[in-house]
Order: sequence, then structure tokens, then C-alpha cells
Amino acid sequence: MAYNVAHGKTEMKWCDVCGTLIMGKTCSSCGSAGRSFEINSPGDIRPCMGDSVEAVKGLFRDSFGTDGPISGRMMFLNKIPGEDRTDEIIAHGEVIGIVRFDLRDNSLRLELRQAGADMFAGSAEKNLVDIRNVAGHLKGKVVSGEDVSEVRGDFSAGDPVIVRKGKKTGPGTALADSKDLRSSERAVKIKNMDPVENRPASPPSGRDEFIRSNKEHLENIERNAVSDIRSFISKKNTPVTVSFSGGKDSLAAFGVASKALKGLTLLFIDTGLEFPETIEYVDRFVAENGLKLLKASAGNAFWDNVDTFGPPAKDFRWCCKVCKLGPITELISSEFPNGTITIEGNRMLESFSRSDIGFVSKNPFVPNQTNLNPVRGWSASEIWGYIWMRGLSYNPLYDKDFERIGCYLCASCLASEWRNTGRLHGDIYSEWEDYLHKHAEAKGLPAEYADMGFWRWKVLPPKMIQIAKELDLDLKPNRTTGPAVKMMKGASPCAAGGYSVEAVIDVPSKRDFSYVEDALGIIGEVKYSPEFEIALLKVKNGRSKLFGGGQISVTAETKKDAEMIFERTAKALIRAEMCTECGICAKGCPRKAVEIKGGFKVDRKKCNRCGKCERSCMVVHYYDRIGQ
Repeated sequence: MAYNVAHGKTEMKWCDVCGTLIMGKTCSSCGSAGRSFEINSPGDIRPCMGDSVEAVKGLFRDSFGTDGPISGRMMFLNKIPGEDRTDEIIAHGEVIGIVRFDLRDNSLRLELRQAGADMFAGSAEKNLVDIRNVAGHLKGKVVSGEDVSEVRGDFSAGDPVIVRKGKKTGPGTALADSKDLRSSERAVKIKNMDPVENRPASPPSGRDEFIRSNKEHLENIERNAVSDIRSFISKKNTPVTVSFSGGKDSLAAFGVASKALKGLTLLFIDTGLEFPETIEYVDRFVAENGLKLLKASAGNAFWDNVDTFGPPAKDFRWCCKVCKLGPITELISSEFPNGTITIEGNRMLESFSRSDIGFVSKNPFVPNQTNLNPVRGWSASEIWGYIWMRGLSYNPLYDKDFERIGCYLCASCLASEWRNTGRLHGDIYSEWEDYLHKHAEAKGLPAEYADMGFWRWKVLPPKMIQIAKELDLDLKPNRTTGPAVKMMKGASPCAAGGYSVEAVIDVPSKRDFSYVEDALGIIGEVKYSPEFEIALLKVKNGRSKLFGGGQISVTAETKKDAEMIFERTAKALIRAEMCTECGICAKGCPRKAVEIKGGFKVDRKKCNRCGKCERSCMVVHYYDRIGQ
């Protein structure tokens, strides 16, 4: 699929003959070159399917009394930035509106666009506003009630309306309730009024038309992916596996892998937080296709650690290492001691962090695994088109208005999807909601911390800061449930020369202090007194003392060295006391110097202090977020 992202727009093509998106150079069904239209970048457009179709049609019916112009037509959704779910709605080869999830009232809302106003103006039964005596540039104009000549239908302030002025139509937003509109100083805001005469209308269309119109393109991208896999595998003598999460991308990756190779083994991570439908789907898929499946299980790891670390967040994903990386590292180490090549469904358009992913990649935390990413350049529409063309059975949750499927309480899932979880599985929904409210109460936070999804960030993005300001919410915790650092003295000149730092760290989850000795041992020379619970750390440019009560005293030659030694000492303490026993550090140690024995232990005769275990540690990685 070709992308033109100039000015934040991506160019797409639509076949007006077949009534669907076309992703290749021409329509495979009728040969049409298609008509270009633009959507917002990055343009990971996806088919509107299952319950999502009814959700979109319902928004138009609620607003305009009809869904006629889009009923029986192929629709697509394109995710764009917003507070929560924010999708452009594409039908008839145009963006006709936007569906947003409003966190304030926990509901979906429709915003109409010019193409939508053009299409619905002739059939709308309500939410129509006729205006007069308004001249000049109309885009963005606020119209007073005295210039409203007719109001049709009952609606509320904030609802979408179709504004008409003579033969012109455009989308608008009501600024007052319909009954008060003609007496209001600010009645309606016009978004735009630039109608297109004879706007192309698509014939009835659906999944079959979409597949037929894109068959050649889909077969071509499959051939390329299969060729890439075979070319790489032919030079290796390593077992090949497929990462199978139960999601659409890993399903497409399996599809091309099964074309390239025979006798594939699937890898599935049961995080302990999977939807029941996902577990059932993976088992059914394996049985129906006669495949071998290896499962890595995290068991109760999430619930065992959540009290220590608190709710995971988009910028604090401690759960991924505990529930995913730990189990899969252990599985690959035991099943494939000499390594495996794993075919995965990673895609560039999924996230900014994956935007530059190559065909071959390595996860530094899983040393025995080389990853191949054959669908990395595919859009969501290409993924779905391929799945449907190949007749691959997919996770039924995708028909329940879920755009992505992972752990059911993932911080990255949308609040709108969390509402779906509550609708489908009240038990697991209530369990997490209860925990979030108890956590909020323990930290002195308002109920909105849980109810409006503020827990999903440690550091709030601007969009959430704005909502908090609007609602006058204080989201700064007044009680700490995680590790707390009390600075007695920051880095300052020491009377004996150099610089010193003094602080006390309160760690909630404690194990024997001897584990601290091992954590400090990867930094420098350590002397340890079990009787007095004191550890002395000596490094090239300074030293630190760490006491059983959490006190840290550091001296160093420079202020920078003092701060660095303090941070590494503090990280060692927190790492030792809060170790989740995920085992990633042990599996990644090139000298096999690390063991997990009730916590982090090191054979210092083997250890060369390379720091790899420290860098792989989830606790160390999120050191600055723990306790927030």
C-alpha cells in the first residue's frame, strides 16, 4: 500500500464501481484505477466489521433518523489522535464523519463531516437547521438564533446537525438545545459549508466485493512475504516457530508462514489476563489445523505483583516483563536451547516504536530468539483482506467492536473497549474496577482516577491534563504505596572533600537483606555484614553505604559521580527487595552468573559486571515510576 503523508494526510483509492477500498494499483474485479481520497495519517485504515457496523449506523440513526446512505455499504475506520477512541468513518470513498468516545459521559459520539452532510441531507428526518441572512465565509461561523429559520427534530447542545442555507448544506454542531435554538445568541456552529454536487455514491457492497477488488494485491503481498521467509530460512538450520497471540496480526503472519513452511510450531503466552474467548480460540485454531502449540504461562504473576507495583500504565508496563517476557524466555530456553527463529505479526503502523522495524529483529531480553516480521509493512485493511481471502478463522472478539485484543485490563486498551469488556465479562471487569478504586482510595485519589482511566498513565499526556483541569481534579497522590525516597541531603560538598548524598528509601516488599549484597555486587566491590545489615560498595570514583533500614550514604569525587553512585545503589536496593523472579536477567546473562533463588542471586566469580542483567530488569527500567 502506498502512503503519501505530506501535511498529515494519507492518500487512498476507492473503486466507485465496486463500492470499496482498493489497495493495489487497480481494482482486481473491474480493472478501475480508482478515485483518490485522503484520510489522516498514519492511515492504518481497517474495515468496519461486526458490532462496529451497528455502532456506526446507530450513531447516524440517533442523530438523523436514518442510516440509509450507509446501509448495506462497505465502511472503514481510521484511527486518529484523540482522548480515547477516535476513528474517521469512511464510506462511499469519503470521510463522512468521526466517531469519538467521550470519557466524561462514557458514550460514543458522532461528528459529521462535509461528505456526510452531503449524503444525509436528502434523507435526514431530524437534526436539521435552516439558516438565513448569513453572508460571507461560513466555515467555522457561529450563527445566532435570530438567523435560524427552521429547526427540525429534538436534539441537545453538542449534538451534530446538518445546516442548510438555500441549496447549500454543511455539517454543524448545536450550541443550544433544539427547543431553545431560535432564542439563543449562539445557536449553531457551522463546521463547513462547501457541498460537492453529484458526489459519487457507491453501490451495495461488503466483504466479498472487498476481497474480489483486492485479490491480486493481496496475493502479491503474500508472495513477497513468503519469499522473504524462505530466503532467510534457507540459510539457517534453526527451528522455526510462529508467535500466535490470538490477534489478527499474528494470524496473518501464520498465514504467510504456513505458505512458506510446513510443520510449524506455534508459541502462545497465557499471561493470566487473557480473554476467555482468546484462550478458547487459540485451542480451537490449533486443533482444527492440526498444529503443535507450546504455551508459556505466567500463572498468577500479575496479581502476585500488582500490590507492590500498582496498576501498570502506558509508560509503566511492568506487567509485560513479568507476564510475557519472563514466561516466553523460560519456554524458549527449555524448548529451544540452541535458539529459534520466530515469525511474528509486528507492524510498522501499530505504534511509533515499531515504525522503523525491519524484516529481521532481535529482542535483547530473549537471547535465543531471532524474529522475522513478514507483515511489517501491511495496513490493517491488508491484514483483514488477507485473513478473509485465505478463509482463516479469527478471534470472535473482533466482531464485538474491539480494534485490538490483548490482556483484558491492558493500560493500552481504550476506555471504549473496556466498556465492551464490562458488557461481555462482568466478573473480570468488576474485579479490576474494584482494585482500581481501592488503589485510588489508598493514595487519596478521586474516583475519577479509576472511572475515567487516569490510571493508564504515570505521567499524564496533555489531553488528560486538560480533562483533569476541566473537572477540577487533583490527581497528585497524597499517600505513597510504593517505594518512597526521602532525601536527607542532596549532592553537596563534603567537609572531608568531594561530594556526598544521604537518603532513606522505604521499600514495601522486603526479602532477606543478603539479596542486596548480590545486587550491589554487579556494580563494584562489596563488603557485607549480616549481623548489622550493612553493605559497603566501592567503585572507581566513590563509595556508598547501604543499611538494612533503607538508609543510603554516598561519597564521591564529583557531584555527578555522587548522583550516579546514589542512583545505582538505590536501584540495587529496590531491585533486590522487589524482584519479581521473572528470570529474564538469568536467561540473558552471557556468563550464566545469575540465578533466581527466591530472588536475584549472583555468582561473583563468573560475573564480569557487564550490566546486562541490570539493563534487563523491569524494576530498574521503571525505577523513576515505581511508587508514583
